[in-house]
Amino acid sequence: MSKIFVDACLGKETPYTPVWMMRQAGRYLPEYMAVRAKAGNFLNLCHNPKMAAEVTIQPLDIVGVDAAILFSDILVIPDEMGMDLEFIKGFGPKFNDPLISQEDLDRLIGGEEAASKLTYVYETIELLREQLDARGDNKALIGFTGAPWTLATYMIEGQGTKTYNICKKMMYSNPELLHNILAKVTEVVKLYMEKQIEAGIDVVQIFDSWAAAIEPSKYDEFSWKYMVEIADYLKSKHPHVPIIMFPKGVPAFLDKVYGNFDVFGVDWSTPMALAKEKLGERYVLQGNMEPCRLYSKEATTECVASLANTMKEGRHIFNLGHGILPDVPVENAKHFVAECQRLSRRD
Repeated sequence: MSKIFVDACLGKETPYTPVWMMRQAGRYLPEYMAVRAKAGNFLNLCHNPKMAAEVTIQPLDIVGVDAAILFSDILVIPDEMGMDLEFIKGFGPKFNDPLISQEDLDRLIGGEEAASKLTYVYETIELLREQLDARGDNKALIGFTGAPWTLATYMIEGQGTKTYNICKKMMYSNPELLHNILAKVTEVVKLYMEKQIEAGIDVVQIFDSWAAAIEPSKYDEFSWKYMVEIADYLKSKHPHVPIIMFPKGVPAFLDKVYGNFDVFGVDWSTPMALAKEKLGERYVLQGNMEPCRLYSKEATTECVASLANTMKEGRHIFNLGHGILPDVPVENAKHFVAECQRLSRRD
């Protein structure tokens, strides 16, 4: 039996518009926090297939979304390439050995060797595939990766940043080194996502969370072309697996979007009507409710109704325009999902 989310990604007719939420397996769920406490810390949870599978499935049962997204973290890639990663409570991820030279890059492993070290991710997917198939409810499983640019920003800055001045200094003063970093990361990502597909995921999403840090005239050169390269590689190997591209904060880039993928994720700062006008003929659109609307059921319903109306003649997947926030009431998340399914029902 076909999965409604996969059908929607491929632009097929569905009984209603499916819905999921970025960061849907996370801190707003008490059940997630209980498992995380048992794991000891965030990385332990990522590295434990049984626990990672448990929190991946929680939103299906608790919130009612139409797809599960693999519980992992984008930074497992540079971690397994040989960088020294730690998650600091109250601060977030930190690399203690950021990349500043070609010599730093050369000491990292790449390609098949790095992708093969992510066995705990593939084991989590295999476990999820078995559990989801046994349920028989035809919920899809989404695998994901950070885009090379987003990964590179952490690898160069050493941590999250508001200014990106270290990696952007490299962009303008030593672009060759930045391209070398992006190329090496891209090779690992291609193989990592291929292995995710082989382990059993249904759909791939590529997150470029820090896309807005790049000026529009440089975006293709330093990010989008690498994302397209990954999509081309995966389509050459697995042409029937849908690919979602999600570059956050690039409304100025919409006219320049190209590539062999299926779904374009629209962030909350980009009007859905504009995305539909520019891209709706070529791609299914995903998104794009402002995540803070989840604090109000009334504001949620208002936005869902507007999106349903805007996209009633278009191909669409409901989602937030970025991740759900940790203090959103679970009841409000359930309300969002139920309203998406109710207001878009076609039968």
